[in-house]
Amino acid sequence: MAKRVLMVLTSHDVMGLSGKRTGNWFDEVATPYYTFKERGFEVVLASPRGGPAPLDPLSLDEAFLTDGTRRFDADPVAQRALARTLPLNEVHYRDFHAAFFPGGYGQLWDLASNSLAIKIAEELIARESPVAFVCHGTAVLRDTKKPNGEPLVKGRRVTGFTDAEDDELDLSRHLLFSVERMLIANGGNYIRSKANWEANVVEDGALITGQNPASAGPIAQVLANRLSDGTRRETR
Repeated sequence: MAKRVLMVLTSHDVMGLSGKRTGNWFDEVATPYYTFKERGFEVVLASPRGGPAPLDPLSLDEAFLTDGTRRFDADPVAQRALARTLPLNEVHYRDFHAAFFPGGYGQLWDLASNSLAIKIAEELIARESPVAFVCHGTAVLRDTKKPNGEPLVKGRRVTGFTDAEDDELDLSRHLLFSVERMLIANGGNYIRSKANWEANVVEDGALITGQNPASAGPIAQVLANRLSDGTRRETR
């Protein structure tokens, strides 16, 4: 039986009161999608509202397009999956072997406070099923808890989009919160790359986090390897 990966996307497409359009970062959806499909996994896309999942317009700029995004654009099956995401409350998440949370700024507004997204992360990690968050997908870790009520990231090695990277895009002032400061405030051992925009993937038990768009491909490979060989990295 094929391993099943649940990809949880944002439904939110406006960046707070700024009026700036946002959504899911295209390559953080497209490249992992094909990484999982090519390894023989079943991939299901879901979002809080279901239906079309918005893409951040900035991620559609030529500078951010990749082989994965171009392939996705030309793939009617992938396009249909993005246009018809399942409502999150209709997903039987306990039937999945792993979950993947792509980034994008919309995640700060809906997934970070979505009780079902939080529950999915908590339950899968508690049973040692791998869950990966990349870039602003780590926003979901704001309110996730351990069984004892402590923040899930407390004492664990984590990463996520840095304040410096937000500053480079001149978007920090528009954001609901900083994922870097949130992870640190929740007691996480925050690990960032030496330079902005360098790929950085951090593993701590079933929790896998990636820093930025450059980390999308590498973190998807890490998750795929976990599912393929059944190994688990010890929590440190």
